[in-house]
Amino acid sequence: MRHGEGMAGTIQGKALTLRQAILQGWRERWPDFQWALNLKKFFPKANSWDVLGLADHLLEQAMIGPAPNSILLSYLKYAINSQMVSYSNLLLAITKFEDFSRDYCVIALLELIEKNCPQLSCYGKAEECMSLCRALLSCLLWLLQCITHCLDRIRMAQAPQTSEALPTVPPTAPPPFGVLPSCASALEKVLGGARNRAFLHIARLEEQSIWSLVEQTTWKIPEFLNSIGCADDVKRRLEECTMVIKRIPTLLLLGEEQSTHVEFPTIQALITLEGTTNLTAEGQPLVEHLLIVKRVQHIPMRFMLLEIWKACMVGLIESPEGIEELKWTAFTFLKMPQVLLKLKKFHQGDKDFNDELNLALESLVKLTPLLDKADHRCNCDCFQLILQECGKFGILSEGNNQKLVAFRTADRDQVPQAKSPENSNVQPNPMLILRAEPTVTNILKTMEGDHSKCVEGLLGVLGHMLTGKSLDLLLAAGAAGRKLKSFARKFSKLNEYAKHVSGESTKASQVRALFFDISFLMLCHITQLYGSEVITSDPVIGGEPTFFESWMQLCMPEEGKSLNPDHVLRVEPGKVEVLLSHLNSSTEMKLTQVKWHEVCASLPGIMSEVLNAWELGLLNMEAVQKITDNLKGKLCSLAVCAVAWLVSHIRVLGLEEREKPLQLIQLLVTPVPGEPTMQFYSERVAIMSSIIERMCTEVLQQTGTSIKFQGNSSSDGSHCRDLLPGTHPIRELLQSAFASAMSRGLLDTRALLTLEAVMHTGGTHWFTDNLIKELLKETRKDCADRAVELLYGVFSLDLHQLTLSLLGHVLPPLLTTPAKWHCLAAPPGRALARLAVWCAITSYSTHSRSQISAKYRKRPREDVEDYISLFPLDDTQPSKLLRLLSSNEEDNNALSNPGDRSMSSSLSASQLHNVNVKEPLNRVLANFFLLLSSTLALKTVGPQTQFVQWFVQECVDCERGSRCSILHFMPFTMISELTKLPGMANPRLILAITDLGLPLGRRVAAKAIAAF
Repeated sequence: MRHGEGMAGTIQGKALTLRQAILQGWRERWPDFQWALNLKKFFPKANSWDVLGLADHLLEQAMIGPAPNSILLSYLKYAINSQMVSYSNLLLAITKFEDFSRDYCVIALLELIEKNCPQLSCYGKAEECMSLCRALLSCLLWLLQCITHCLDRIRMAQAPQTSEALPTVPPTAPPPFGVLPSCASALEKVLGGARNRAFLHIARLEEQSIWSLVEQTTWKIPEFLNSIGCADDVKRRLEECTMVIKRIPTLLLLGEEQSTHVEFPTIQALITLEGTTNLTAEGQPLVEHLLIVKRVQHIPMRFMLLEIWKACMVGLIESPEGIEELKWTAFTFLKMPQVLLKLKKFHQGDKDFNDELNLALESLVKLTPLLDKADHRCNCDCFQLILQECGKFGILSEGNNQKLVAFRTADRDQVPQAKSPENSNVQPNPMLILRAEPTVTNILKTMEGDHSKCVEGLLGVLGHMLTGKSLDLLLAAGAAGRKLKSFARKFSKLNEYAKHVSGESTKASQVRALFFDISFLMLCHITQLYGSEVITSDPVIGGEPTFFESWMQLCMPEEGKSLNPDHVLRVEPGKVEVLLSHLNSSTEMKLTQVKWHEVCASLPGIMSEVLNAWELGLLNMEAVQKITDNLKGKLCSLAVCAVAWLVSHIRVLGLEEREKPLQLIQLLVTPVPGEPTMQFYSERVAIMSSIIERMCTEVLQQTGTSIKFQGNSSSDGSHCRDLLPGTHPIRELLQSAFASAMSRGLLDTRALLTLEAVMHTGGTHWFTDNLIKELLKETRKDCADRAVELLYGVFSLDLHQLTLSLLGHVLPPLLTTPAKWHCLAAPPGRALARLAVWCAITSYSTHSRSQISAKYRKRPREDVEDYISLFPLDDTQPSKLLRLLSSNEEDNNALSNPGDRSMSSSLSASQLHNVNVKEPLNRVLANFFLLLSSTLALKTVGPQTQFVQWFVQECVDCERGSRCSILHFMPFTMISELTKLPGMANPRLILAITDLGLPLGRRVAAKAIAAF
């Protein structure tokens, strides 16, 4: 206590001495430099004149009379120029003057503000820089109060003079018309520079109560100006200043730059990928992805909508015939209007979403060759159907609809619509899909009830579904309308119903066998076309997995799925012997009292026994054929189960050992000759053949053999789209697919599927590395820009994993190896920085909340383990971190020694926000920004530092108004290093890359800006 009293007494004594020195200088008329020398003699050990309140004492003494003391003001100006007094203390001292009626004193203070505010700076600690921000905000409030006081005096002086008003306007206080222009000039200097506005933006967040007073005072000024008469020039200047003050809170919300491009390959690639591989997914993840692409590429809404519809038209034209064509048709006419309806909810812009869509369709209808090709392929007016579906969802008005229809009709009338003879009597797929949508709902209602009470109705429904391409039409319509899971659930329920055996007649047993067979085949068909997540993502019946779900997970071959053929052989030997004996007999398989799920479970054992006996010569070809004919003679699902085990078994055999199993598959897939004894046999055989062909595609390609399937079901080619032609190296495939995309300016379905197959074969690290090599080959700016947009679309194949590979494996060697720095030169270097930012932002924004298709949940083995061990962070200093988080002070070492890679120097906003750094993407981002910081700290200028600058600039350009910023991972120490790069000493840029929501972030920003 005594020590504190002693310190206070010492400061008070020094203040008294300082006041005496000021008065002595005035009395003896010392020149300003002599006064400063004498002052230092009086205080030889003074380290800071701000602590002694030099500015306060000088202004207090200078403003005693009606006019300022010129000698004392000269002392203050000399103290400012010689840095004896800081700018923050000067501004705070000015704000303590409250007698605005002394016009000459006010004008003198305004001159001080006008002279010094354009050159505000601070090279001390971050807290001193924050003091400068607060002082400037207080000075702004003082200025506004001074202006309102002057305006109030002018208003009162110009008011009619009544007997009651005379005492309130003394004759000795003339209207301050000379003060108001000085106020306007001072206010312009305070608000004129970008650095001062940045200071005010920081101070606004730090001192919200003062800012609230600033806003309240600012709103009063226009009211005063409208009620008085003053010079037009002064009035205009004050109004402009008030507008600047009102824009300070939105300093970082820059106007969105609109792209000058008219084509956007990324949107086209995203739509193509969604329509080809992700028809069953919800529309919300696609909408979020589209909005992120729109934001980072600055795409106007109308152009994005136009690109969406162009991609749909190209997909319709280029999709292979068969199932893929039906999928694209359902995606275009059923799912896309739903996606646009969701997109409308997130639309923010000057124009209404419906108007933007109308403009996009007006542009689309002018693309006559594209629409004519789509019409010829689909055998109908596709554009009119699109307008019809958009009208149903209320996103296109009736008036605009009629205008667009009239325009397209007139356009179509000029071209003869020749129909080929084979298509003249064929119903167009779009029409069939649109009719199938309500049929799906009706079928689901039919299958709701008790199956035992509506046998005939169910058989009629199943018969209708099995006819022609009805099943694929209904499944495509159900997938686009988010009803496919309900379909699968109904068929699973029907399959479970067919398991139960009770006292039944011959007819009842046939019906039950049909129910089991048809439902099993349909579930297999759905799984192969739309993925196993359609079956497994729903709650299982009765709390336990259904039979088909268990069989699918354990036995059914799928892409990227490894199966152990020996594991499924664990069946009861007695059941295998009985069933094998029955199949080997001359009689047909009985249907009564048969538990079909147990038969399916026993088939791996039966196939194993038959294969072993055949290979050992215990069975001849005729005996094997009799067994297979009996097996598939009634239920085609049994042949599917048998082939599923054979395919798993073939995968573990050598090429020379595969002959007999492949022959066995050929026997199983060949229909039984003669008249069928059960209903819908030929339809069931067609589905069986399609299922087995998809199961066998991989092993057939490996062995180079072929099997004849019924109906030539391979014409659509959809089952083998993910497999590679075995005669070409994957690097050549990647190069040719990318070169084709560059020449066309878009990623078509074939190129995307080829690249997807290359990625699965080579792995994400190899795939990313080779794609970046292709990008770095581009030496023209326009080609590099086009390559980036195409690659951004390619990365959508598996955005999260490819982003991890890009930031964690491909870019670090380029930044740390001097021999590779030349690769980072412009234009490919800048294009690479843009690609890295786009991928990082998109992955970071969507990964935590998006629904990822099961097709992309299967991660390559190289990516599963382990980003924590690959990118270690120093998490061993929690006490130091907690001290930094809980304090408004900054760690001086962390902010002054960016070359130190310690915990303090790696501190970033992400750690203050408690971001989970154990998440691979977060960890890779944190380490990548540490790498960028280290690159700047090396003090070696070159393409690598230019890359860092481009990366940060792209982040700022893409993340305007974003709450979820990857810049949170930037170490605070990196900011001071960035300001040393050419073009980076920009206050608005510093505000954009700093997290101003944190006290430490505001101090770092203030320190960086004050040092300009």
